[in-house]
Amino acid sequence: MINNTKPPERGFQDAEFSARTKRAQALMAQDGLAGMLLMSEQDLRYFTGFHTLFWQSPTRPWFAFVPAEGKPVAIIPEVGADLMGRGWLDDIRTWSAPAPQDDGISLLTELLSPLAHQGAKIGVMKGHETHLRMPLRDWERLIAALPGLRIADVTGLVQGLRMIKSPAEIEKLSYICEIGSAAFAKLPDVIHEGMPFEEVFRQFRLTAIGLGADDAPYLVGAAHQGGYADVISLPSCRPLQRGDVLMLDSGCTWDGYFCDFDRNWAIGPASDDARRAYDVLWHATQAGIEAARQGKTCRDLFLAMSNVIGELDSSGGDIGRLGHGLGMQLTEQPSLAAFDETELKENMVLTIEPSLSYGDGLMMVHEENILVGKGAARLLTRRAAPDLPVLT
Repeated sequence: MINNTKPPERGFQDAEFSARTKRAQALMAQDGLAGMLLMSEQDLRYFTGFHTLFWQSPTRPWFAFVPAEGKPVAIIPEVGADLMGRGWLDDIRTWSAPAPQDDGISLLTELLSPLAHQGAKIGVMKGHETHLRMPLRDWERLIAALPGLRIADVTGLVQGLRMIKSPAEIEKLSYICEIGSAAFAKLPDVIHEGMPFEEVFRQFRLTAIGLGADDAPYLVGAAHQGGYADVISLPSCRPLQRGDVLMLDSGCTWDGYFCDFDRNWAIGPASDDARRAYDVLWHATQAGIEAARQGKTCRDLFLAMSNVIGELDSSGGDIGRLGHGLGMQLTEQPSLAAFDETELKENMVLTIEPSLSYGDGLMMVHEENILVGKGAARLLTRRAAPDLPVLT
């Protein structure tokens, strides 16, 4: 537990899922949709509350159908019936899985056949950051069995709903961001020059979990002389050395919600280039935070940060974006990128993540998590030190 703070309530009240479903149904009505067929873990969890690590097994598909009226219908393997039954749904249809010859296809066909006979239109997720979580041949069999059924893309509808967080979601996100911040604050007390890099990772995970995180499933970083050349590496056994710049980027979780931010340190005195890069990124981050207001666009935030980064890095870098949405997934829509004109709205949770190149093939990245409000954005993470911290 952090600072004697009581954790939020786990899970959600039924009213949360009812409200999400009704908002979706109002948008579906505008688009003339008779329902939505959902297959991914986060989309099912968003509408049903079904939360399990069993998704890590690729063996079984899972489905939820959100009708034009009423509660969603779950079409799931029998192994999940008890857990799904503890939630708010009434209609749970199961089969004994895995069954490669009929993994839920007959149940889906039975459910959707009346709509197919009416020539109705249903939505599935087709767009960016989505995937078909069922064998393609099963999808082809399903569509062949449902002549007359029209398929529309509901990527924008579902992602748009998920971008705006409820008060209960914000409470969970705030809590895990504080745990991550506390873990980063404690890390200098347990790491030192000569420590194998893989042990640094281990100590961070132990610290975060000890402070109350459920897990630290995402942890990447780097440590090399004067800086680092990538931001997605797993640890090596190389010991920390004087002159290194160390970076850790962590996505810890609590009750299925992520934080996602990083911190940088110098091992011993830092080079002028590294200190300058850190200073520019700190101010670029500040520019992004200050620009994050209702009515602005993701592109506006990208340009606000890019203008500061240009003081040191005229190349613009090749990361592609300088932040993203955050929630049940480590990265969600929208993207803080030149191509994304999504308008910022109250209760969006975003990462502000500028990066730049410097020196001979080196780079640096800085990241904070924020909540878009009615006025100025609110930091969910503890703001990094304005100068590159030095570990001696």
